[in-house]
Amino acid sequence: MATDYDAPKKQDEELSNDSLEELKAQRNQQMASQVDEDEAAVAEGFELPGADLSNEELSVRVLPKQNDEFTCMECFLVRHRSQLADADEMICTDCAG
Repeated sequence: MATDYDAPKKQDEELSNDSLEELKAQRNQQMASQVDEDEAAVAEGFELPGADLSNEELSVRVLPKQNDEFTCMECFLVRHRSQLADADEMICTDCAG
């Protein structure tokens, strides 16, 4: 079947305009259908800094220092022996610089 490439393509332009208008209408409908959330209800789930947490209980299992660990004398973190920079002063590689 032969195609005439010189023929005007007004039909394609009209179709694209129609589809753009349809897309805009659909977008407006979707935006209108979104439910406005109550700001107070959303804010209830957030904890503010300095909130009273005295009645909260943490459930964290704390392990004692193992034989292959040391406490850094600069940052006071318990580290693995592989991170020991200075054995005399017991300083980790991060604090040693």
